[in-house]
Amino acid sequence: MPSNEAERLKALAEYHLMDTPREEDFDRLTGLASRLFNVPIVTISLLDYDRLFSKANIGFGFTEISREVSFSAYVIMGDDIVVVPDTTKDPRFSSNPMVLGPPFIRFYVGIPLVAPFGEKIGTLSLIDTKPRADFTIEDRRNLTDIAALVMDRMEIRRLDHVRTVNQARFENVAATFSDAIICANAAAQITFWNHSAERLFGYSPAEVVGQRSDIIVAESDRNIYGALLERLRHGLRMERPYKSIELLALRKDGSEFPAEFSLSSWKEGKTTSVNIIVRDVTERRINEEHLFRLAATDALTNLPNRAVWRERLEQTMAAERPATILLLDLDGFKEVNETLGHSAGDAILQEVALRLRSVCSTAIMVARLGGNEFVVLLSGNDERQARTVAGELIGAISMPYEVSGQRCHIGVSIGGALGPQHGSRPDDLFAAADMALYRAKSTGKGHFELFEPRLREVAVLRRAFEQELRFAFENGEFEVFYQPQVSLSNSRVVGAEALMRWSHPQQGLLSPASFMEVLSQKPSASAVGEWVLRTACQQAAKWQSAIPGFRMGVNLFEAQCRSGRLVTLVREVLTETRLSPENLELEIVENVLLHNDAVTLRMLQDLRSLGVGLAFDDYGTGFAALSLLKRYPVTRLKIDRSFVRDVNTDPTDAAVVKAIQYLGRSFGMDVIAEGVETEAQLNFLKQVGCNEAQGYLFGRPMTAAQFSQLFVDVGPPA
Repeated sequence: MPSNEAERLKALAEYHLMDTPREEDFDRLTGLASRLFNVPIVTISLLDYDRLFSKANIGFGFTEISREVSFSAYVIMGDDIVVVPDTTKDPRFSSNPMVLGPPFIRFYVGIPLVAPFGEKIGTLSLIDTKPRADFTIEDRRNLTDIAALVMDRMEIRRLDHVRTVNQARFENVAATFSDAIICANAAAQITFWNHSAERLFGYSPAEVVGQRSDIIVAESDRNIYGALLERLRHGLRMERPYKSIELLALRKDGSEFPAEFSLSSWKEGKTTSVNIIVRDVTERRINEEHLFRLAATDALTNLPNRAVWRERLEQTMAAERPATILLLDLDGFKEVNETLGHSAGDAILQEVALRLRSVCSTAIMVARLGGNEFVVLLSGNDERQARTVAGELIGAISMPYEVSGQRCHIGVSIGGALGPQHGSRPDDLFAAADMALYRAKSTGKGHFELFEPRLREVAVLRRAFEQELRFAFENGEFEVFYQPQVSLSNSRVVGAEALMRWSHPQQGLLSPASFMEVLSQKPSASAVGEWVLRTACQQAAKWQSAIPGFRMGVNLFEAQCRSGRLVTLVREVLTETRLSPENLELEIVENVLLHNDAVTLRMLQDLRSLGVGLAFDDYGTGFAALSLLKRYPVTRLKIDRSFVRDVNTDPTDAAVVKAIQYLGRSFGMDVIAEGVETEAQLNFLKQVGCNEAQGYLFGRPMTAAQFSQLFVDVGPPA
């Protein structure tokens, strides 16, 4: 309990807001906060002696809870914003029933709602069911502004109550208020004028008492004001009790300003009097416009954001107007972003936004959904128009970009859907465009695909496949196969690459090509990768006694490299399996190296410090620059099978293989060729000095038992 609890409760009672129905003004502010801070739960709460009452909320689900379990009880004890990044790691809240049960609070931010004389009567709270790392200075400033708007509304409600007391007491109390308070008689003549009204309008009481009250209203709004007064003078209520209206107010010097007028009436005998409370909302309007602009606009590109896009799509479809969605995903942006840095990536996204606006100047809306995903909403549902605009977008976005003196290229894939034929509801139409986008990216990128009904069938099958994949690991359906790696100098087996297989209950044995792309994007990727590493190392430990120096190659998921615990995991597995670090080689895909950051470099250096080998898988097939070979501690280059396949007939492929072999030798790295299937390919590799090879010529991927029988139990082949 705060030391001024009695005064705090007295101040709370003056607002007469406890146990009152929901109101549009407060609901609007919770909606603004939810969009601005991207949180699913926002609550405006008032704290009584033993309970918390939620005056307005989004996603909270409770009108009242015990003060004992409320986070607000902590917030009102201080003057600052309370930020809890992860409640499960905070001893104050880790055992709170609202953390352990609904609404499962993990992230919390609260700011006190402070009455004019300093009493903290409640809180404005932001809640998420997922932890968050930070709450920026700009976030704090915006939250403080919204809290001020909430208190503005509450002050209006407090004045509403004051107006119900007798006139003498009202005038005594009103004299101390910061808002202009004016009373008028049945003839609309001013009878009371407080000090704040004098400051706001520039008239002294002597100048205005007896004047018509519309002297304070701009000419353009006097008809509206007069109609409200007439309604009140005849004893009729406004359409919504206590509802405020914004009008242009007029000062003595002739200047106009936006003001909030709150009007009510009361009877004394047979006479009707009118109360008018006026507040200058110039600063508030500027503040609100700023906050709503932030909540509606993507800060980087100044395009409308996902929430505003969603609202506009719903409005368009509710009006039953034909429309077209073009969903765009940038191709190659991730590689450019990671190679040139995030500031370069931001500059490209801003330029993409400008090009989108230029091409789609007549669109209903162009928005950024997040990351490198954009969307265009066009009026009409003509297929020819959709294809024409999509083609123009592909051409415009694919033009070169100049960033920090460097020229770079990205592309774009686009999926389109026409409404209402491809979906009569917003969710269905957007899902149709998403399916078409998936098809566009899977067919080679840089393409436009228009939704077709069969894509929905494919999507259903894909979701079913993903569900099967989710349970495959739990059910022990994954297996590790091994493909021999051979020294070309003596044709002896020197190692193996561990390769995953999925023993599908219905489809039989599936190779990684059937599932690896999907699996690598799932949360379970790190766990599966750890299982493969342990299984392969256990097997290598058994084989190295029979084949001295035997090396096991294990492919890493990108998720493992981003987990932050890969070095610790490798150290643990080597200790558990008693495998020498020199007998383990981790194969890294290009995307990991393209991050080109200090964290990745340190991780790879730590792995090399353990003695583990690092192989650059499929070198030459992507964007990797030569500088990466110099920067990172790679020990082996793997020549992709796509170059080996036609090495005897395609001079270009032969040149690439020779170049990679030369690079390996120049950088002091070993080289191994994949996909060797013929003697001719083998002879070529020997001629150019390649160290090792693997492929069907030496053995297909096989089970551990088969590998042992062929290469271990009977000894390596001569």
